[in-house]
Amino acid sequence: MASIKNLTVREVFELVRPELQRVEEEFVLQTASGVHPITEIGQYLQEGGGKRLRPALVLLSSKLCEYEGLSSIRLGAVVEMIHTATLVHDDVIDQADTRRGRPSTNSRWGNHMSVLAGDWLYMQAFHIALAERNFRILDVLVRLTQVMVEGELLQLTCLRKLTVTEEEYLELAYRKTACLFSACLRVGALLGGKSESEETQLGLYGINLGLAFQLIDDVLDFTSSEEVLGKPIGSDLREGKLTLPLIYLLRRCTPEEARKVSQVLEEGGFHSVRFAEILDLIEHYGTLRAARERAQDFSNKARSFLEGFPNSPFKDALHSLPDFILERES
Repeated sequence: MASIKNLTVREVFELVRPELQRVEEEFVLQTASGVHPITEIGQYLQEGGGKRLRPALVLLSSKLCEYEGLSSIRLGAVVEMIHTATLVHDDVIDQADTRRGRPSTNSRWGNHMSVLAGDWLYMQAFHIALAERNFRILDVLVRLTQVMVEGELLQLTCLRKLTVTEEEYLELAYRKTACLFSACLRVGALLGGKSESEETQLGLYGINLGLAFQLIDDVLDFTSSEEVLGKPIGSDLREGKLTLPLIYLLRRCTPEEARKVSQVLEEGGFHSVRFAEILDLIEHYGTLRAARERAQDFSNKARSFLEGFPNSPFKDALHSLPDFILERES
């Protein structure tokens, strides 16, 4: 039996390049509306790019499960529309000014129009999904949206709290990020007519990949740059979010040092305490390294759920993706 091959990011995306192009075209087609602001905002969001990792997961999972058809294209567009809608709403909630290096939707069109555009994207995504007449897939997507909205509500209750635990943080990371990764993999399994056990395995791969992705996101918020991230660094702490590097820091630092974190949370910015002071603390206590090690654990666990599937280029791609997640810079 052939062994697993490690692929580069380029090689992974090359496996689904033609289909991803069709997903882009579907996104443009499905966000056109007779109401001009919707079309304008939809086009702006589509042009904003992004990695298109989530539709790629739908396509790779579908091909792993031996499905080749238009439904994977349409559902790839659906998950990207759901993801985009969550970003639009997140930016409104966080009062973000930038997204991917450009003005955020809310800073350009205002909160009211942005919320409604996000709502429209959700509804359009479900309109497309409903047309597939696959109620198991629809059930996955409906439950996904419920879990993500619950995650947003839970996060609001955790804002500016020093007492958030690692378990609470991981629950939020699952609801905000990993559940969508999981749904993408499960959609592919359902399109391929796989068993419930195989669908579950791929879903668990997606959860662990998504948790690793979110952890690296949190690390990059401290180590990257605004030019690379497309948004100001230190945004999470400024917005009152206690991420894993900070949770680990608060376990290890002195009460006086913890007060610096508390002050940033209370002031909603780096006013009395500079960002560099917080960065010095997390570097001194090694909490970025600890968060990366936790992400590595989730990546290794993700790979373990692929073991029952036959070897193929698509299994190689999914096996290689955790490395891309861990090494990414934006």
